[in-house]
Amino acid sequence: MTTDDCPFCAIVRSESPAIRIHEDEHTLAFLDIRPVSRGHTLVIPKRHSPNLEALPVDDGARVFAVAQRIALAMRRGPVAADGVHLVVNDGRAAMQTVFHAHMHVVPRHRGDKVSLAAGLATRRRHDPQQTGADVRAGLEPGREGEK
Repeated sequence: MTTDDCPFCAIVRSESPAIRIHEDEHTLAFLDIRPVSRGHTLVIPKRHSPNLEALPVDDGARVFAVAQRIALAMRRGPVAADGVHLVVNDGRAAMQTVFHAHMHVVPRHRGDKVSLAAGLATRRRHDPQQTGADVRAGLEPGREGEK
């Protein structure tokens, strides 16, 4: 896959739609179009790397730092997650389907084992505009020290 046919590169170039959660010079975070749970967000480096082997260490560190911020936002904001999965699928055998390195930030709630299993099977969108606003709300300044 090249940057020309990479769906995540198309999102970076604003050629494909996405509910953007966070963006800076090096990274972009947006809602997964097939979420496992409400608020499921992907964090990508803007520079194309098809997998972990090709991912420059500095881009990986930036992706992780943004994923950590998004995870905290999911706990502190309206998503009200009790926990968060940070997941990287690297290669076909690990169920990677888009070959642009990325990290999934999946909010979890106490007792959601059954709904998480259903979410893995169905992966349905949850009012993406409101969900995006709810995840971004936790990123607002002033929430850094809140619990």
